[in-house]
This record gives sequence, structure tokens and C-alpha cells, in this order.
Amino acid sequence: MKSNYLLMLGSLLIVVLSFTSFTNATISSITDCVVQDTKVITAVYDGHEDYGYNFIAKNTNDDEYTITFQNINSEVLEAFDLNSETHVGSKFKVSFTTVIDVFTDGDGFEDENEINTITQLEKL
Repeated sequence: MKSNYLLMLGSLLIVVLSFTSFTNATISSITDCVVQDTKVITAVYDGHEDYGYNFIAKNTNDDEYTITFQNINSEVLEAFDLNSETHVGSKFKVSFTTVIDVFTDGDGFEDENEINTITQLEKL
């Protein structure tokens, strides 16, 4: 229950921060996407799930939240095998980008999907 709460809180925090820092937009032929500048956080690796790589970070109030990265740069994955349990509990400096994919659902309503991609990883 606590991990679900942290995941929801972390996702909400990311969405709020994402909306306050739009910097440039690109439009694909299929959907609209907003690409943001690279962000950097310090976080502890919490493991890999089917939906992505989980890290636990702290906000400015020292509250923990989980951030999930759906994608990872292939060079980073070669340097750090995040698919194994080897690095679980290790602290990292994580550089990442976020793409907000805007699409139309089956009912004709616009919806957004946030995709976080790790671009660099440095073990601390």
C-alpha cells in the first residue's frame, strides 16, 4: 500500500514538474509529443519490472517517491546491468529526458503518456 502511494505521489510530482518546464515541442505524423530538457536526480535503484526501471528519490521536503524509467540508453544498459539484481540498493546520479506523448483514445478524447528515458547513469 505504501509503495502504491509513493508511486502515485511520484507520478503526480513528475507530471506537475513536467507541465512547468516545457521547453520545446516536436510533432510527429501520428501523435503530438513534447520533448523536455535533460533532468538530473540522485536516486537509489529499486529494481526492474515489466513496465520499467524503478528508482527511489527524495523531493525538497525529504519525502521519498518512486520514479519509473520506461526506456534506457543502450550504452548505459551495457555499463550497468539493471536487469539483474546486482545494483538494487545502489545510489546513482540519473540523467534523463521525458517525452509526453499526446494521443486520442478510442472515445475521441486526448490523453497523455509520459515516457522517461535514462540517458546517463553515474554510480555514487
